[in-house]
Amino acid sequence: MPQHEQQPKLPHHPHDKGYKQLLANKKVFLELLKTFVREHWVETIDENSLVLVNKSYILQDFQEKEADIIYMLKTKNKSIIFYILLELQSTVDYLIPFRLLLYMVEVWRDVYNNTPQAERERKGFRLPPIIPAVLYNGATNWTAARTFKEMQAGYEEFAKYLLDFRYLLFDVNRYSEEELLKAANLIASVFLLDQRINPQELVKRLWKLAGVVKTLSPNEFRYLMVWLKNVIKPKMPADMQAKVDSYLDTTNPWEVEKMISNLELVLEEMQREAWLKGLKEGEEKGRLEGRLEGKLEGKLEGKLEGEREAKLQVAKNLLLLNVDIDTISKATGLSLEEIESLKKHLL
Repeated sequence: MPQHEQQPKLPHHPHDKGYKQLLANKKVFLELLKTFVREHWVETIDENSLVLVNKSYILQDFQEKEADIIYMLKTKNKSIIFYILLELQSTVDYLIPFRLLLYMVEVWRDVYNNTPQAERERKGFRLPPIIPAVLYNGATNWTAARTFKEMQAGYEEFAKYLLDFRYLLFDVNRYSEEELLKAANLIASVFLLDQRINPQELVKRLWKLAGVVKTLSPNEFRYLMVWLKNVIKPKMPADMQAKVDSYLDTTNPWEVEKMISNLELVLEEMQREAWLKGLKEGEEKGRLEGRLEGKLEGKLEGKLEGEREAKLQVAKNLLLLNVDIDTISKATGLSLEEIESLKKHLL
C-alpha cells in the first residue's frame, strides 16, 4: 500500500473536493477524531504517526458522487488504517455498510499485494485493522444500518459466525450549534457553516465564528478559505463568484470582520437581484397573461358575434317564409322584440 504523504486526487464534486482538501491535512483529520469520537484510543494518537494514503478505493460507478480519504496510523508494533467515506448526498444510501465492506476489502487486497510473499505467508502475518467511517451532511436523519451484520438476513440466529463491523458516523447536521461553537476549532467551524441554513443564518454564524477564525494558524485559515470557495462560491450566481474569490483570496486572519462584511454585502446583493428578477418575471407574466386574456376575449366576442349574425340570418329567412314570430323565437333563441324589429326592417 502506498504510504507517501501527498495531496490525494481530488473528486469532481466541489463539496467533496472541499472536504477532501480539508481532511488531507493531518492536524485537521486528527481534530475530527478528537472532537467527535468518544473513544479512549483517540487521545493516544500522535499526529506525526499519521500518514495520508494517496489513493482512492471508490468503485467506478460512484466516482462522480462520492469520495474517500485514507490515513494509516503507524505505531511501534502495528499499523491501523482509517477509511473515511465522504457521503455528501441529500439522501441516505442504505447500502453503505455493504459498500464500506467492498472498499475495505480493496484496501486489504492492496496491502496483501504490496507485502512480500515470504512475509505474508508466515504464520504471524496479520492484516492491518481498518476503522471505517462515514461523513454525511444530508438534511434527513441517517437511518442506514450502522453495523454490517444488519445487512444480512437472519443474522440474529447465526450472529457468532457472521462477518461484522461497525462504522463511525460524522453526521454534520445532527451536531448542535452550541456543541460546534464550544469546540472552537477548524473542523467544527466547517460543520457549523455546512449545516442546512439560509444565507442570513450563514452570515450570523460567520460573525459568531469570527473570534475562532482569528485563532487559526495561517495554514488552517487557508484551508477554511479554500473550503468556503469550494462550497459557498458555487451557490452564487456566476457574475458574483469573482467577487467572492477576490474577498477570500485577499483576506488575512486579522481581517475576518472585513471579509464577513464583504460576503454579507454579496449575499444581500444576490437576494436583491433574485427579488428584482422575480418581480420582473411576475410583471412579464402579468403582461403575457393580459395579452392572452385579451386574445381569448376577442376570440370569444368574435365567436358570439358570428353566432348572433347567423341567428339573425335564419330569422330573416323564416320571416320571408311567413313563419310566425313565436316559432322563429323558439328556433333561433332571439327575443320577440328582436324579431319584431327585424321584421320592420324587412318591410
